[in-house]
Amino acid sequence: MSDTLIEVKNLQTWFPIRKGILQKTVNHVKAVDGVSFSINRGETLSLVGESGCGKTTAGKTLLKLIQATGGEVLYEGKDVLKMEGQELNKYRRKMQIIFQDPANSMNPRMLVRDIIAEGIRSFGILPESAIENRVGELLEKVGLAAEVMMRYPHEFSGGQRQRICIARALAVEPDFIVCDEATSALDVSVQASILNLLKDLQKELGLTYLFITHDLSVVEYLSDRVAVMYLGQIVDEADSETLFSKPNHPYTQALLNSAPSLDPDHRELVALGGDVPSPINPPDGCRFHGRCPQVMERCKTEPTPLYDVKGNPCRCFLFDKA
Repeated sequence: MSDTLIEVKNLQTWFPIRKGILQKTVNHVKAVDGVSFSINRGETLSLVGESGCGKTTAGKTLLKLIQATGGEVLYEGKDVLKMEGQELNKYRRKMQIIFQDPANSMNPRMLVRDIIAEGIRSFGILPESAIENRVGELLEKVGLAAEVMMRYPHEFSGGQRQRICIARALAVEPDFIVCDEATSALDVSVQASILNLLKDLQKELGLTYLFITHDLSVVEYLSDRVAVMYLGQIVDEADSETLFSKPNHPYTQALLNSAPSLDPDHRELVALGGDVPSPINPPDGCRFHGRCPQVMERCKTEPTPLYDVKGNPCRCFLFDKA
């Protein structure tokens, strides 16, 4: 039996641009445009890229929180995008999300007890008499006292709120969790404790993560594999060690060179020049060619396929052996 838990094939998420009295569709924002990747059971795949590249949209689409335009999302071999009703409800329990902003992802008028218990009640996992004990266990598992369940979200710090959101995601006993910039809204001093918590929970519960972030230091610490996204497409993918030691795609190299580091032997800091093109009208050829220091003439006109580079996919003509 394959260890693959999630397999995404040619996923597309286009948002229509409408104009006029009749709201006629005149174009589309191609937020996700032909993305494919797989995640093995118990693995962490990080999806990285600049703001606006489509990584959060991809994460929400594979959970069917956003309607896909095309493609497949296979969970244990079954296409989630084709599911409806009770069948979809069954898989929603297995696939959860931790949002970027813990404050805005919780109802400020609900007690922490009810925020965490909402999924348990919705799926009928436990009788009402057992729910409060289960909430207490979940809070202790994420490093909070059970007694805090009778408080409201505004009574907690940012790091504590994110721990509550992690407890909420764990409440329905999922196999797969999308972590959407789960540490970016937190102070640097708090980020490490949340990352350690996520790693410990993964080891204890056998969780599988899709970790969406722009913070490369987080990626290097947490990930088994990394997929680099640019303007709606994945341009580079490799295991974490390979990607950070010997990146293939010029965009990946630029991202690593533009990341600050406390290591005195770190490569010289080089800012990535130019602006990201519009996802409404992406450029012909390679979408990165207008910012690439190694651009060739064919990059400007020919669609760039994925090449196999020592077992890792890379969308760049530099690896065309023909």
